[in-house]
Formats: sequence, C-alpha cells, structure tokens
Amino acid sequence: MPEVELNGDGRQLLDQLFDKWSLLVLAALCDRPRRFNELRQHVPAVTPKSLTACLRRLERNGMVERAVVSTEPVAIEYRITSLGRTLRPPVHAVLEWAVEHLDAVEAARCHYDERRMEK
Repeated sequence: MPEVELNGDGRQLLDQLFDKWSLLVLAALCDRPRRFNELRQHVPAVTPKSLTACLRRLERNGMVERAVVSTEPVAIEYRITSLGRTLRPPVHAVLEWAVEHLDAVEAARCHYDERRMEK
C-alpha cells in the first residue's frame, strides 16, 4: 500500500468522516434521502444533539445537503451529494469489514484484557 501523507486539513477531514456517527449516517443516506427522525431510527443510539452536529459537519464538508420538502407541514430531508456518493464504496467496505471481523476483534480484546490482568 503506498504511503499517503496528510496535512492538518486532511487529518481533520478524516476525523470528521470517521467519527462515531458519520459512517452510519452516510450509509443510511446512500440508500435514499431521509428525514431527521428516520435517521435517528436508522442509527438508534445517536442522540438528537449528536445527530444534528454530525449532519452539520457532513453538510459543511459537502457530503450531505439539506432539502426543504414542500409538504404540509414543511419538512427537511437530508440527501447525500455527488461528492458524498463517492464515499459509498469505502464506507460500505469499512462497515462490512467491521461486521465480518467483529468476532476476531472481540477475541483479541479478551486476550489483551486477560494478559493485562495477569500483570
């Protein structure tokens, strides 16, 4: 794998894209546009405050856009942008990796914790 050097801006972007909720929110929006409460249902552990902050970061970085839906009452819908859509393959790859390797990671954690307890 070739070495990649990131400056401070690049590291900040990665911090924002790989924070606690962004991957899950992006994955949900890759499927289709969603309203705020739909996103909360799709990512049930996220608090409204954290979801709002996450959506604002993603919007600021050009990954997500807010759209006013002219319904009665008016609603806000969040959609992935064309730039955000370019993240679909790596986002899904990371999420699939996590599901596929969760048992191995859990075993490694247990092994580590046992070794630490012996000392």
